[in-house]
Amino acid sequence: MTKVTGEAAGEIRQLVPDIETLAQRLAAIDYLVDEGLATSMFLSLRLPQPLLLEGEAGVGKTEAAKSLATVLDTPLHRLQCYEGIDVAEALYEWNYPRQLLSIRLADSRGSPLGEEDLFGPDYLIRRPLLRALEHPGPRPAVLLIDEIDRADDDFEAFLLELLADASVTIPELGTIRATHPPVIVLTSNRTRDLHDAVKRRCLYHWIPYPSPEREVEIVRRRVKGSSETLAVQVANAVLRMRGSDVQKPPGIAESIDWLAALNLLGIEHLDADAVDLTLGSVLKYSEDQEVIRAAGLGQLVGGSD
Repeated sequence: MTKVTGEAAGEIRQLVPDIETLAQRLAAIDYLVDEGLATSMFLSLRLPQPLLLEGEAGVGKTEAAKSLATVLDTPLHRLQCYEGIDVAEALYEWNYPRQLLSIRLADSRGSPLGEEDLFGPDYLIRRPLLRALEHPGPRPAVLLIDEIDRADDDFEAFLLELLADASVTIPELGTIRATHPPVIVLTSNRTRDLHDAVKRRCLYHWIPYPSPEREVEIVRRRVKGSSETLAVQVANAVLRMRGSDVQKPPGIAESIDWLAALNLLGIEHLDADAVDLTLGSVLKYSEDQEVIRAAGLGQLVGGSD
């Protein structure tokens, strides 16, 4: 567990004195949380400890980190993981063109230039992990390590020092330790299991799909001016899609997209024709659209074709 300076801890305590206040501050920026997620986010801030959020795509995992940064009024540093991601993309790399220019200038002046001169902080290109660790405070930055399940085992192993001690080791410079350890949020769509060593260093929370009633509240906050009736119809139709044989069930993000599209088109009632016209807003794979159309679009909205 990382140690937080008294200044940083005091800033967080003042902003987030309890779970209810955190939930209220999140709701004020239109991110709604249930008691379980609010508790996990609160503990992550106050212990402090990295928070691993898992759940289906589109349930609000990434948005949780963004919302925490907004509540804390602090920078968000986002690392989007992918297959083959390495240290140069995540942590740092050396500015080789600048190093080469310095070598040429030194040669032209006849002045010596040692290796220690070329591999110092001035020649370092800082990537998201290092920028988060070097954040000057007083409030900690939020570091989002998004979709860590897309990275490989070696990258997970590389993260262990960061997760445990809020520090990283750069061979040419030594260990860099955060003076204001970042709030770390990792997300995973669970396309593969993460290593136990990563999970041991994190708090864990699974974000499920919301109830239709909560989904209506969420999408109406994001699509200003939308009618409750249409939002209810969208939420119920999306619920039926999730219970069907589609390969990629729509998340909350797709519900928001769909309601926004219907609202823009001036559609006030969801029927088979409206679904047919806007299905690409909620289902992003042709195979899934075929599944829904084969079952009958009228059935999707509670009627018949």
